Amino acid sequence: MYAIIENGGKQYKVSEGDVVRVEKLDAEVGAEVSFKVVMLADGDTVKVGGDVSSAKVTATVQAQDKYKKIIVFKYKAKKNERKKQGHRQPFTAVKIEKIEA
Repeated sequence: MYAIIENGGKQYKVSEGDVVRVEKLDAEVGAEVSFKVVMLADGDTVKVGGDVSSAKVTATVQAQDKYKKIIVFKYKAKKNERKKQGHRQPFTAVKIEKIEA
């Protein structure tokens, strides 16, 4: 059984026991959070739309962290204009505990 959940404008395929890095959530480590379910699949049956309005995915927050740094380098040729920036996107690691249909 797996579900497609939505968070931060992105969708994630999750199963029970998975650890997923989602967009930063305002929750402390150890807190329980729930996600909006977009699709639910169990064997041969697939539910979408109104069929999954009562479905719920609960997860426990494992960590609040940042991804590895990426370098953003902008320049204009022949103008001696250069700008170097680093960026670390924050994320929340959650462990999927239960998928309820």
